[in-house]
Amino acid sequence: MAGGGGSGGVSPLGPAPPMWYHRDLSRAAAEELLARAGRDGSFLVRDSESVNGAYALCVLFQKHVHTYRILPDEEGFLAVQTSQGVQPKRFKTLPELVSLYLQPSQGLVTTLLFPVDREETAASDDRDYSDGEDEKPPLPPRSASTSTPPGPDTPTESTPAANGLSTISHEYLKGSYALDLEAVKQGACSLPHLNKTLVASCKRLNGEVDKVLSGLEILSKVFDQQSAFMVSKMIQQSVNQGGDQELENLVTKLAILKDLLSSIEKKALKALQDMSLSSPCSPPPLSMRHSKAIPVQAFEVKLDVYLAELTKIGKSQKYTLSVDVEGGRLVVMKKVKDSQEDWTTFTHDKIRQLIKSQRVQNKLGIVFEKEKDKSQRKDFIFASAKKREAFCQLLQLMKNKHSNQDEPDMISIFIGTWNMGSVPPPKSVASWVLCRGLGKTLDEMTVTIPHDLYVFGSQENSVCDREWVECLRAILKEQTELDYKPIAVQTLWNIKIAVLVKPEHENRISHVGMSSVKTGIANTLGNKGAVGVSFMFNGTSFGFVNCHLTSGNEKIARRNQNYLDILRLLSLGDKQLSSFDISLRFTNLFWLGDLNYRLDMDIQEILNYINRKEFDPLLKVDQLNLEREKNKVFLRFAEEEISFPPTYRYERGSRDTYVWQKQKATGMRTNVPSWCDRILWKSYPETHIVCNSYGCTDDIVTSDHSPVFATFEVGVTSQFVSKKGLPKSSEQAYIEFESIEAIVKTASRTKFFIEFYSTCLEEFKKSYENDSQSSDNVNFLRVGWSNKQLTTLKPLLSEIEYLQDQHLLLTVKSLDGYESFGECVLALKSMIGSTAQQFHTYLSHRGEETGNIRGSMRVRVPSERMGTRERLYEWISVDKDDTGGPKGKSTLVSRVGHEYVKPSVVRKQLGELGKVSEEGERCSKEETAARPKQDAADGDSSICKNSYNNPAYYILEGVPNQSAAALSPELLPSPTSANPQMAKTLSESEFSGQPPRAPSAPPPLRGQPLGLGLEACRTFPPRNPITESIAEDMPEEALWGSSSSSLSIGDSSVGEWLQRLGLERYEQGLLHNGWDDLEFLSDITEEDLEEAGVHDPAHKRILLESLRQQQQQQQK
Repeated sequence: MAGGGGSGGVSPLGPAPPMWYHRDLSRAAAEELLARAGRDGSFLVRDSESVNGAYALCVLFQKHVHTYRILPDEEGFLAVQTSQGVQPKRFKTLPELVSLYLQPSQGLVTTLLFPVDREETAASDDRDYSDGEDEKPPLPPRSASTSTPPGPDTPTESTPAANGLSTISHEYLKGSYALDLEAVKQGACSLPHLNKTLVASCKRLNGEVDKVLSGLEILSKVFDQQSAFMVSKMIQQSVNQGGDQELENLVTKLAILKDLLSSIEKKALKALQDMSLSSPCSPPPLSMRHSKAIPVQAFEVKLDVYLAELTKIGKSQKYTLSVDVEGGRLVVMKKVKDSQEDWTTFTHDKIRQLIKSQRVQNKLGIVFEKEKDKSQRKDFIFASAKKREAFCQLLQLMKNKHSNQDEPDMISIFIGTWNMGSVPPPKSVASWVLCRGLGKTLDEMTVTIPHDLYVFGSQENSVCDREWVECLRAILKEQTELDYKPIAVQTLWNIKIAVLVKPEHENRISHVGMSSVKTGIANTLGNKGAVGVSFMFNGTSFGFVNCHLTSGNEKIARRNQNYLDILRLLSLGDKQLSSFDISLRFTNLFWLGDLNYRLDMDIQEILNYINRKEFDPLLKVDQLNLEREKNKVFLRFAEEEISFPPTYRYERGSRDTYVWQKQKATGMRTNVPSWCDRILWKSYPETHIVCNSYGCTDDIVTSDHSPVFATFEVGVTSQFVSKKGLPKSSEQAYIEFESIEAIVKTASRTKFFIEFYSTCLEEFKKSYENDSQSSDNVNFLRVGWSNKQLTTLKPLLSEIEYLQDQHLLLTVKSLDGYESFGECVLALKSMIGSTAQQFHTYLSHRGEETGNIRGSMRVRVPSERMGTRERLYEWISVDKDDTGGPKGKSTLVSRVGHEYVKPSVVRKQLGELGKVSEEGERCSKEETAARPKQDAADGDSSICKNSYNNPAYYILEGVPNQSAAALSPELLPSPTSANPQMAKTLSESEFSGQPPRAPSAPPPLRGQPLGLGLEACRTFPPRNPITESIAEDMPEEALWGSSSSSLSIGDSSVGEWLQRLGLERYEQGLLHNGWDDLEFLSDITEEDLEEAGVHDPAHKRILLESLRQQQQQQQK
């Protein structure tokens, strides 16, 4: 930590930190302070973000901020970094160094003239007591913890409280010490001033000991009546006594506490042994019970048909779909005349695809393989959307269970958060782990299916770690008959996180990390803060953060700062990614806990809305939602829609009454009902993640908070092993960049370079410095790199199956301080091909938006390494059936990250999406009407160029401007093109000719599974749809009768060719559109492929590249 050490034990900050020194101030915040000062020569010193123990001297001159690194040498002396060959001037302390540069002509851009002092926060702002029963913060648990001890990877904070005690001691030695000395000389036998100093120093300890004795009083009365009398007596005396006796009283209490703690366990053990002799027999241990098998589940459905078809198929449309997960079968049964039943059985390998209707939430299409190379689709209507989801989940489970793959493509994760209110849990919390209660819950048919991972976050949890983990394991054993294995437990006082995994996955977990951060009083108390756990599941990285943030309706800014501190200081994940905050270090990051954000509305109005179960007006005044809209916290995180009542503050013992008033020493305090307990997540772009449930229990009433749960379906990758070994030079894949351009929010005018990180690279790589730079606004800078400044990257493996799961992390750093000005993540999947693809996304640093970045790149994969396979989560798709008629095409849900847009992908989509309103929503009529306009815009290059001039296009304003999304590589602006007309902040920028976004617009994403319908515009950027073609609906006889009219593939080589590429699912679409011969396929275009249902850009490139290579071979 900067500010420690120094030469000969001298602090580099001098005797006391000067006011112009700002500890832990970010680069962006420093620039804002200097801009506010506004005078040339204004300066401050902050900690360096790039070098531990170093500093950054920031100086304002001609509206630009100039940064100089101050580095310590081996002897602890400080010097400003100089050009090569220039002898640096060395100083013992920062004040000495700064005093030199207060003099003119010392080599800086200007003389240091006006120090910018740090803002001292009032002491009262640090008070953050729990909303629970006690006025004082709860004590940390006394039990042993399984968390890791502080070390180099665990942030430790300084303790101003200890410094305060040092001050009391110094005051005695400087002043009162002489008075005691004089008294002793005169024959005194006591030291009254020292006694007074000791009493003041131990005042807090006295209160803590009283709390411990009060907590143990009940135990002593039950197990140790002899000491109980002394404990009660001392508690009473501590109330009545004071003054000179206070110190003596404290020593006596400590002696009683020592005796009580050393004897209570033995006496309690003896008492319980005596009780056990007379107690009835206990039930058999859980391990002796038999494992559960998933029972066969039956779903009552109706066939979805049209009036024209009723004459062909008869009146009966009722079916029963029975799913046998264990046997790997689906039985489709139809009732016919005279109560007879006609049924057909399909094994798991004969179910080709599930197609969810986007318009009708309870409608599902199933594609069956009837005979060799023949398939048919039928659409069924379920009783509810929840039943449809349960059916899909069971079929996915069946597919996974009987898959030929050794490693899973997808896992299920349970996440729970609960503020336990400092009391033990009730005997049963089954409703929590089974997701039963209010909100979006699981169907009863699937509620007992075990999840692969269980993550439990708790706050104000007074149970010791070992007992808590065993309690959780027993609950899971009772519900699932499985012995879940704890892989990590981390505790900070009463904030805990525990992760348990299915026994079969235990060996798939690696690189487990744990950390904690205190954000309580002065960031030194652990009553508020966060605990985190990270690990790899095969090839996919996961991070989980459980936090308890500052309480109080009015302390929004403090909660925001808590979040930013946790984001920066929590030490989790790959140490090589220290340049990135934890929101970018993991494929999937989940953030849960008592976030303590409240509702800004009158209490009576809140209660009226809750009684009417109208939650939307409340969610509009939810502080977390409002802060997310402003991009203050949880930048680009997702949260499932909330459909359950506020989880805080209930009357204990009931869920019928909210207790919203509480008498405190400072007066009456109001705690309005609020959604304090939340679960959010953030995932890399082009990864698969779906939230299947989000709700709270309604039968666990021991705390004033209700437990909250969520379940997720998450795609995972395996540790890839190449079947062809390491690539030869001729078979090497390459990641090549044509150009990159970034707009960064800064008043600095230094040069920049880019660092590239990825698990597919042997080590991180650096670009050369930017070769273009321009600005029209003092607060923003446009920097560019041409092809010659950018390095070509060589992945470790060259298989497309491996590369399409990889991501590339970029950080834009300055040459003057080697500090990051923004980071981002790109998915390689959409960049694979022989032609360059465009990308653009936002930059962030320390949780705040700092700019945007765009460019052109390609991932070249040799033809020998092009084979791939379908993932289990690609087996379910979404049908964009807007007209309600039978469709031959379906859109596969590609649940990509929420921060990433690739123009070449969205160009075609936006022709369908049309113009978007201020709130990012539009109806299907608007969509249809906007298409002709959009097509025209696609061809207007002037509009494209203008659209790129706005930095807000890339990071803030919801769905991107359609014309900019249509940019082709040749339209990328050169360094000499028009500079952006930048606003004071990125949020204030608007599109030319576009209405500004409404201030009260909803958060840009909700984390819903999205296709191309209405929901697609609620997330920025829109997710990449991958479209797949399926044969049209056929009459019932075509499915069940003998005279099937399916399209027959026969011995066509098209099918064999697709199978070699791992893209056989496109066969029906190509055949349906007349592409049934490889000779004809040589003339196919991208538009033809899209019409045949191939909408994934990566898949299009694979197909076209393969055809091109075949054509070249034939010509030879």
